[in-house]
Amino acid sequence: MTPSKDPLLQPYQLKHLTLKNRIMSTSHEPAYSEDGMPKDRYRLYHLEKAKGGVALTMTAGSAIVSEDSPPAFGNLYAYSDEIVPWLKKIADDCHEHDCAVMIQLTHLGRRTGWNKGDWLPVLSASSVREPAHRAFPKEIEDWDIERIVGDYAAAAQRMQAAGLDGIEFEAYGHLMDGFWSPATNRREDEFGGSLDNRLRFSDMVLEAVRKAVGPDFIVGIRMVADEDWDIGLSREEGIEIARRLAGSGKVDFLNIIKGHIDHDAHLTNVIPIQGMAASPHLDFAGEVRAATKFPVFHAARIADVATARHAIAEGKLDMVGMTRAHIADPHIVKKIEEGREAQIRPCVGATYCLDRIYEGGGALCIHNAATGREATIPHVISKTTGPARKAVVVGAGPAGLEAARVLAERGHAVEVLEATGEAGGQILLAARNPRRKELVGIVDWRLAELERLGVPIHYNVFAGGDDVLALNPDLVVIATGGIAQNPELEAGDDLVVSSWDIIAGAVRPEGPVLLYDDNGAHSGMTAAELIAKSGAELEVVSPERFFAPEIGGMNHVPYAKTFAEKNVRVTINTRLKSVRRDGNALVATLCSDFSPTASAERRVAQVVVEHGTMPMADLYFELKPLSRNLGAVDYKALIRQENPIAARNPEGAFDLIRIGDAVHSRNIHAGIYDALRYGVLF
Repeated sequence: MTPSKDPLLQPYQLKHLTLKNRIMSTSHEPAYSEDGMPKDRYRLYHLEKAKGGVALTMTAGSAIVSEDSPPAFGNLYAYSDEIVPWLKKIADDCHEHDCAVMIQLTHLGRRTGWNKGDWLPVLSASSVREPAHRAFPKEIEDWDIERIVGDYAAAAQRMQAAGLDGIEFEAYGHLMDGFWSPATNRREDEFGGSLDNRLRFSDMVLEAVRKAVGPDFIVGIRMVADEDWDIGLSREEGIEIARRLAGSGKVDFLNIIKGHIDHDAHLTNVIPIQGMAASPHLDFAGEVRAATKFPVFHAARIADVATARHAIAEGKLDMVGMTRAHIADPHIVKKIEEGREAQIRPCVGATYCLDRIYEGGGALCIHNAATGREATIPHVISKTTGPARKAVVVGAGPAGLEAARVLAERGHAVEVLEATGEAGGQILLAARNPRRKELVGIVDWRLAELERLGVPIHYNVFAGGDDVLALNPDLVVIATGGIAQNPELEAGDDLVVSSWDIIAGAVRPEGPVLLYDDNGAHSGMTAAELIAKSGAELEVVSPERFFAPEIGGMNHVPYAKTFAEKNVRVTINTRLKSVRRDGNALVATLCSDFSPTASAERRVAQVVVEHGTMPMADLYFELKPLSRNLGAVDYKALIRQENPIAARNPEGAFDLIRIGDAVHSRNIHAGIYDALRYGVLF
C-alpha cells in the first residue's frame, strides 16, 4: 500500500515508542470501574477504540495514588496491587491492535470529599476550599508530603509492572498544581512563595518516580500552563513551568491545559460544551510547543477531523486528543483510513457523557448507545443470520431514525413513515435554541446513513393502521414520540402555554412570565433561556430541591449564566396549584409540599408549564391486537440481549414494538438505546 500523506496518519516517535498515527484518546474517567478496578466494562471500552485504530488510549482520569485521595467520580485505585492484572489485560488486548496504553496518576488533593472512601482528611497545599467538591482541606504537612511522594513512586511501579506504555501525572485542579498556583498555595515555608518553592513537591515526585521506574519508562504530565484567572497561575509562569519540565530530563511529553476547574462555571471554559467555541485552546497549546520545543499533546473540544488534521499539519501539536469524539465514534481512525470520513458519527457537544460522570453515573454518549455497553451492544452492526424482514418504522425522530438505521444494517427492508415534512422530532425543537443547534447532527448523521443504506422516508404521512398494513410488514416499530403535557392543576389548565409553544415560536413571551418546570430537563430550561433572552421578566418555579435536576453541572452553566445576566428569579420547593384570570392578567397560586398552609400568588401576563410528554400511542394500540406478540416484550430476554418477542396471537401478521417517548417521557439517549438494543436482535 502507498503510505498515506494524511498528517493524522503519520507515525510519531515518542522516545522508544512508535505511535502509529497522531490521534489519541486522552485520560478521562468514564466511571466504569468496579471496586476501583478496571474490569471488563472498562477494558472493552478501551479495546473498542483500539479496534477503531486510535494510536494511544489513556486510561483513568485520574487513578489515585493514595487512600486519602478518595474517588470523586469512579477513579481507579492505583494504590492497590490488585489493579495490576486488570490493567495488564487492558494493555495486552489493546496491544494486539497496535494501540499504546497509558494511564493518568494523581492525588486529587482538594478535588474530592472527606465523606468518601475511608473518610480520611482531604488535604491541599493550603486550606483553600474548592467550591465544586465543597471540602475544606487541611494544609498538607511534611509527613503527608513524604508518604504521598512515596505513593506516587509505588503507583508508577505498578503501572510499569502492568505492561503499560507509560504514565502521565495530572496537574490541573489537583494536588500537584495546587502547589503551583498562587490561588491555592498560601504557604510561607519552603513549599510556598517563589516558583522554585512551589515546584518543590512536583520535583520530589518526579525524582522519586524516575528512581522507581528508571530512565526508559515514558512519563508525561497533563498540566495547566495558564489558569486564566486573576489570582491564579499566569501564562508567563505556566510556560516557564513547562520549559523547566521539558528541560528536566524527567518527563517525556507535556499534555497542555488552559483554565481552572474549581467551579462548574470555570470547568466549561476548560472543557467546552455545545454553544461554546470549538478547540479554544489549540493555539495556546501550539505556543507552549513553540516555547519548549518539546512533545505536546492536547485535547479540548477538538471534535472534527479537519481541526485535528490542521493541528498536526500546522505543527501546533504532536498528538491530538479527540476524546469525546471517540465516545461518539470509537472507529474514527479506521474510517479515515478506509476513506469513510463522512460516516464518522459526530460528537454534537451535548456533554451528556461528562454530566453523567460528574453526577455519579457512567459515561454515556447522547447518541451512541453502544459506548460503555460493549459487552452486549455492538458498535458495528452485523447482518442478521435469520430471515430478512420487511420492517416499517413509524416516526422519524431520533429513536425512529436509529431503529431504521440498525434494521437496515441488519439486512432488513425498511421503510419510514413520518407525519411531518421533516425528520428530527423533538430534536428540531431543542435545536431552535441557537446555543444547542449542534444537536441537529444527531439527525443529519442518521439521514445520511439511511440514504447510504437505501432506506426511504415517506414524509407527511400521518399513518393509521391501514397505511402500515398496506406495506405488508413483518415488523412494526412505533416511534411516534410524545407531545407536551400540562401538570395537574386544580384550575386554569386552559390558561397556560407549554414550553414547546415558546421554543417553537408559536407563542411569544409576554412578561412578566412565570415558568413552572415540573420536569427538570432541557425543555423547560431552554424555554426559560429563550424567555429571558427575549427581555421578558421571568420567574422559574420548581417543586424540586434545586432547579433542573435532570441537567448535569456542565450543562447547568449556560442556563445559570443567562439567569444571572437577565435577573431571572428562581424559586424552588414550590408547586403551581392553579391559575385564574384577573382582568388582563393571570394569577398563579403557588403552594408547598412541605406545608399544607403555605400559599402565595404571582400576578403575571403569562404562565408557561413544562411537565414532560405524553406518548402519542394511538397507532400502537390500534395495531396491538393485530400483532403476533400483542405488543408484549420479555424484558428479561431483552436485558440478556436475546429475542424478546414471543408469539401470543396466532392470527397476528407482524411483531410490534414501541420505543422512545412513544412509551413514556424520557430523553434522546433512552430512545436511541431502545432502538439499538431491539434492532440488533431482529
